[in-house]
Amino acid sequence: MATGEKTGSLINVAGKTYSLFGSKPSTAEYYRKISTLADRLLELGPDIPGLIRILEQASRKKRFLKKQLRVSGSSKSELLHLVVTAAHDLLAPHTALVNAHLKELSFLKRWDGTLFTSEEQYHLYMLLIELANRAWGKAFRRAKRRIAFLPYCLRDLSSNCRSGPGELDYICKGCSKDCYVNRVSTLLRETGVEPYLWMNANLKSLLKELRDREESIGVLGVACVPELFRGMRLCMGLSIPVVGIPLNANRCMRWMGAFHPTSVDLDALGRLVRDR
Repeated sequence: MATGEKTGSLINVAGKTYSLFGSKPSTAEYYRKISTLADRLLELGPDIPGLIRILEQASRKKRFLKKQLRVSGSSKSELLHLVVTAAHDLLAPHTALVNAHLKELSFLKRWDGTLFTSEEQYHLYMLLIELANRAWGKAFRRAKRRIAFLPYCLRDLSSNCRSGPGELDYICKGCSKDCYVNRVSTLLRETGVEPYLWMNANLKSLLKELRDREESIGVLGVACVPELFRGMRLCMGLSIPVVGIPLNANRCMRWMGAFHPTSVDLDALGRLVRDR
């Protein structure tokens, strides 16, 4: 996949399976779509944590989600049918490469739940990330200690990364002005959030320790869509307020066999950490 031209604070990129750009020069339309989808869903029921539980359980079942595009039955099935269909209608331009990727996977790689994420799962994960941001955004922003975990693939690939060990994991040293880790870290520090590159930390053990030690804690994640929601699910299970912003596309070695430049929407991140 080739890198496109810079658009404002973004780099127009296509990923192995998804791109928040779709066919557009920016990610603004994606964020409008996902907000619209969440608004529609909340018109059916304002209980966001309850909706998250229903959708999270459904997101684990690939065949069930495929079926929801064709049939409906109970009130719960009817809700899922509406959600899956509406999500597909709005978000399909952003996940156009998923099915081709799935066909390329070897038998062994199909056991990797992240690599073998279906298109319907992508759509639910995208929606669940938006709903989680709405459900726990205020609690995250009010937490006494707020921590962010950033992916190493977000760094400037043309520069020698000089990040080094910090209290919880690696921290950015600001060595490249074009590095998205630097840009994101700068923005987060301005709002009182501690940014860390996730390199060595055992997240589950670390989060449990911080939850038990700190007066209150909030976590922000940045990652590709499947990895981001899995991390947010971990925080939810630990009753830690969590929010997240997906990478604009998945372009790391795990997906593409080599690292390719990627980006994150800094405007969307700024809205999330400051105030929706």
